[in-house]
Amino acid sequence: MKKKLAICFAAVAMVVGVNFAAPQAKTFTGSIMDSACAKSGAHNPAMGTSKECTLACVKSGSTFVLYDATTKTAYNLDDQKKPEAFAGQNVKVTGTLDAATKTIHVTSIAAS
Repeated sequence: MKKKLAICFAAVAMVVGVNFAAPQAKTFTGSIMDSACAKSGAHNPAMGTSKECTLACVKSGSTFVLYDATTKTAYNLDDQKKPEAFAGQNVKVTGTLDAATKTIHVTSIAAS
């Protein structure tokens, strides 16, 4: 009986552990911008296209972010290489969100 009870507790612990072990990936939509322009929610037209502006600002020290125009929220991206190919574009970013730092741990990025 003790052995069956121990096995039952072990099984329950595993199921509970799996459910709380890792946050589930989520899909976020918005545009890939630089952190400087995301503060105002718009690119500087004098810098050229959205892509040109984003790349120039990142080259000058800004970071790539996902900007959600609907909520006017900028999310930091932990991967700064993947977003470069999508600079200035509307995208879907899949990953997990660290709400405390507003950082998405990027799994993938795709044009939308």
